[in-house]
Amino acid sequence: MRQNNIALTLLAAAVLVACGGNGSSGGDQTLKTKFSAQVSFGDSLSDLGSYAVGNVKTLGGGRFGINGDVTSVNPALTGKNWTELMAAQIGVAPPCPAMTGLDGDASLGYSVPVVLHAGCYGYAQGGSRVTNPVGYKNKLLGGIYGALTVPVAAQIQNHLNVSGGKFSGTELVLVMAGANEVFVQLTLMSAAATAAGTAAFGNTLVGLLAAGASNPLSAAQAIGLALQTEAARPGHTDASVVGAAVGAAAVQPGNSAVAAPAVYGPMVATAQAAGAKAGADYVTATAPSLVAAMATAATELGTLVKAQIIGKGANYVVVNNLPDIGTTPFGKESDASTLALVNAMVKTFNDVLSAALASEAKVAYVDAFAASHDQATNPAPYGLTNVTTPACDLSPAKNALDSSLVCNGSNLIAGDVSHYAFADKVHPTPFVQLLLARYVSKYMVQKGWL
Repeated sequence: MRQNNIALTLLAAAVLVACGGNGSSGGDQTLKTKFSAQVSFGDSLSDLGSYAVGNVKTLGGGRFGINGDVTSVNPALTGKNWTELMAAQIGVAPPCPAMTGLDGDASLGYSVPVVLHAGCYGYAQGGSRVTNPVGYKNKLLGGIYGALTVPVAAQIQNHLNVSGGKFSGTELVLVMAGANEVFVQLTLMSAAATAAGTAAFGNTLVGLLAAGASNPLSAAQAIGLALQTEAARPGHTDASVVGAAVGAAAVQPGNSAVAAPAVYGPMVATAQAAGAKAGADYVTATAPSLVAAMATAATELGTLVKAQIIGKGANYVVVNNLPDIGTTPFGKESDASTLALVNAMVKTFNDVLSAALASEAKVAYVDAFAASHDQATNPAPYGLTNVTTPACDLSPAKNALDSSLVCNGSNLIAGDVSHYAFADKVHPTPFVQLLLARYVSKYMVQKGWL
């Protein structure tokens, strides 16, 4: 019954906060803590519009969710994330992004100068990692819109630079990061595994095709060149690559028989098996290092919270752990081995981060994993109507970036999606952002802060 209990705490938190957090029957709505401001650090789950410029803005986007306040159509479609909801709840000014800009493809309208916004303390940026500046969708990783991905370590330093090198002690500090450690590492591993598989396929195929030639060595050189040339050609396909290799093999002295499908077909199958094995072997060998890297990132985040946030004067710090990435649409469409790796990466990060912050009295450590897992496996008590299908139409015709970053009321799938869990394959809808804000409130009530 744990799922139902967690769902009920969301409602309880909302009721407690409405009553000032003290449960009194008199309806006292005075907050226990008078916060002077709110400061947030993290990634896309907390991003307030770092990329709401250039063509992203033209496309009606800027945040990772369902962009735009369309509450006139449905009250749940506020376009707001949990940090905005928390700011409204504690009675501080609406938060705004500390930095905006894009560093992507200028020809597509994704190159916009970076601007720092004085008085704005929403430092979280889509794609950001803990300490590594090359985050998810950064141009150095092939992101066409050039996500800035300023890491959390630099985000914190940027705030210290404008706040006299310290926190006042009266602000609410929100921290949520780590997901892009998963996505970047998986992306890099996938690319390397593909490269290993491609190399094994090519080497195996070339060797087999050349074996029957009068001079196998020179034949292999010619076949390999033909294969590489075709593979480098824009618009090539697997079939065209094989065709180029077979064509080059068939003209080698003594090797005309290889042109027959009955001859080269089994060779291609053998090469494909070799490629698949090489890719799988790479993943198996590399997976433990990805899990270890998550432990490192969690340790780094814990150190930042203790040394650079609490150590610099903050007294009220909310730290959310990683949600259950395995139950997102991204996780559910992954193969079994990838899903197992993702789950191990998330668990390791959360375990290490929890241990790092366990003794910190000034930290409200929020188990976002438990809440998101319960929502995915027992959605009804939360009012969720769909936890598997993205609410945004991610087709190229409707969504230029295949992302909720440019999702809005004009490119949703048909039907009422207001109580869907996911905007795209990983990012939540405004309704789930509301659930997260309520869940955070519960922990703040338990700390005596609300």
